[in-house]
Amino acid sequence: MQLYSTNKISVNVGFEEAIFRGLPPDNGLYMPLSIPKLPQLFWDNVENLSLQEIAFEICNVLIGDDIPTEDLKSLVDQAINFEAPPVVQIKENIYCLELFHGSSMAFKDFGARFMAAVMSYFLKKSQKSINILVATSGDTGGAVAQGFFEKDNISVTILYPEGKVSNIQEKQLTTLGKNIKALEIDGTFDDCQALVKKAFLDENLRDRFNLASANSINIARLIPQSFYYVAAYAALKKLGKKYVFSVPSGNFGNLTAGILAIKMGMPATTFIAATNINNVVPEYLESGIYSPISPSKSTISNAMDVGNPSNFPRLKALFGGNLSEMKKQLIGCFFDDDQTREGIKELYESYSYLTCPHSAIAYLGLKEYLNENQDTVGVFLSTAHYAKFLPEMESTLGFSPDIPDRLASLLNKTKVAVSMANDFEDFKSYLNQNLI
Repeated sequence: MQLYSTNKISVNVGFEEAIFRGLPPDNGLYMPLSIPKLPQLFWDNVENLSLQEIAFEICNVLIGDDIPTEDLKSLVDQAINFEAPPVVQIKENIYCLELFHGSSMAFKDFGARFMAAVMSYFLKKSQKSINILVATSGDTGGAVAQGFFEKDNISVTILYPEGKVSNIQEKQLTTLGKNIKALEIDGTFDDCQALVKKAFLDENLRDRFNLASANSINIARLIPQSFYYVAAYAALKKLGKKYVFSVPSGNFGNLTAGILAIKMGMPATTFIAATNINNVVPEYLESGIYSPISPSKSTISNAMDVGNPSNFPRLKALFGGNLSEMKKQLIGCFFDDDQTREGIKELYESYSYLTCPHSAIAYLGLKEYLNENQDTVGVFLSTAHYAKFLPEMESTLGFSPDIPDRLASLLNKTKVAVSMANDFEDFKSYLNQNLI
């Protein structure tokens, strides 16, 4: 697999170099030089395949030249060791794809666990070690912490915005210890993301500490997110209808992975980019002007509080930079906190279904679309378990929903994090003193 930079200045690299480098030197994002299609036989038989079989076939056509077949099968089975995400019917023509059944109870388990397995595989072969830097607006931190915990030769430093992640999300990334460290930044998620990007572009830091990224800017995070779109299509195929995915969107890695699945041969569908009031991409789809929001605006759907989505260059690249082509497949919409709360209440009161604020935004976007496209089956993505957002759920519904044991057990654990100003020199000093 050869990858190019979306800025088209840096030289092309192989898969192994791309996942450890994270960002190209020209500050673009790595993308496959070509995206192969899965054979028609795969799509004809996809409904009979397990999630692990789907994942292997996708990986095999993309990175099969980089990892031997038996090793690749083993890595997929090691990383994707949970059942296919259920496609739950809410009402006629509306389904929810529940992506919170992994170890950290968020969709990012797919990407984080796969990336951890692949990195460990290459590090074992090369007998090297790495330091991973990752910014989180909520669920990435927990998924990365779980996925990389106690992995040999890997140290992880997670940056998160002070006061802008939920209590349970914070506990997931600040209570493991060992090879997982957390920095609480006085700023927004975009500030955390900018600090990480600056560190990767600092040659002295990168060369001294062998830095790597676990954010969705890393191609190894993006690829496995395509698995569940194909699994959802497999579950819906028997209905024989047109279908649409509504994706709660922040950094846009999730939606980009869905477009990747289309490029690999999944029957064409419409995607709804449903955001909160950080509506950079919906505005772009409407006006053709890309205007990042700085600083990003705080909402109850905190994991989507992104004012300058990192994966937007990839999204553009998948459509050849052509806005008209993008608009044929992608529709944008956005909702404020009051509308989000109404979505949560409607799902519970009308259908006895509990869902988090992010997923409620996806539901609202889907509902709006289906009002004018009633012959379509709609799937909204539920990206995290509702119990990770208890204050919002309690204030919206008037009661406290049940908390799964694996999340409840976190509440009495002690947070361990280093508070830090939004200052690159302070961050660089910390890295120089604490990384090995």
